[in-house]
Amino acid sequence: MLSPLLTIEVDRPDAGSARLRLAGELDFDTAPELVEAAAGLRRDGRQELWLDFTDVTLCDSSGLSALVLIHRAGTGAIHLRGMNAQIRQLLDRTGLAELLVAPPHTAAGDAREVG
Repeated sequence: MLSPLLTIEVDRPDAGSARLRLAGELDFDTAPELVEAAAGLRRDGRQELWLDFTDVTLCDSSGLSALVLIHRAGTGAIHLRGMNAQIRQLLDRTGLAELLVAPPHTAAGDAREVG
């Protein structure tokens, strides 16, 4: 069975930042799409990226690798929002929460600054 496509909606609220709303599965087949979208936005001068994971149904090791690639390739902050418990757990268990400088879990909000 084919995995659902990853949909990436981009909003450019100002000249230096962009919001990417992700929907679907962030996996081996779709992670390169996220990396390329982030790289294109950074080439356009948008260094601060907001990644909204509210509608992401699955994130595997390739999705985590995509986050590392985006982090290492840029100079601006990456903010992760709307992460479900599975994604937060993956970040914690793999040590990426520390690498990506993710703040501790809070009940009040899911915003995490990376970078």
